[in-house]
Amino acid sequence: MTDQCPRAFDEIMVSGYLDGELTQAAAQKARLHLEDCEHCSAMLADLRLMRETTLSTEFSTPDDDQWNERPRGTVSFISRGMGWVVAIVWLVATTGYGLWAFWQSSANLFGKLLVFGGLSAFILLFLSVVLDRISTARTDPYREVER
Repeated sequence: MTDQCPRAFDEIMVSGYLDGELTQAAAQKARLHLEDCEHCSAMLADLRLMRETTLSTEFSTPDDDQWNERPRGTVSFISRGMGWVVAIVWLVATTGYGLWAFWQSSANLFGKLLVFGGLSAFILLFLSVVLDRISTARTDPYREVER
């Protein structure tokens, strides 16, 4: 069996026919074509089977304790907080030293302005997002929802 309809029929119409999304004229055209074309009839059967399988599939919901991503113990809570502090301090110090060394280098002024301008834009955008998230977090009606 080939991958395409041998009669140059728009195979998207088969999916539309199955979903009941076609106009009356298009549905009638698709129905007549499906009666005569084995390829498209097989495709319709495959799509029906896939749809039925998808709709009948049940997913198991995890237990409530598996949804919680907060640290489970005091040591974990403290080490996670300290880890973030150390990572941020390291990032700021490394970036600051790199920028200072770059500024002290013999690169031309235009190159220096390009680097500092791009980084400044990135930092300003990042800060605006952080500030918006902080102000939204105060009034977020879903902040207590765990799922």
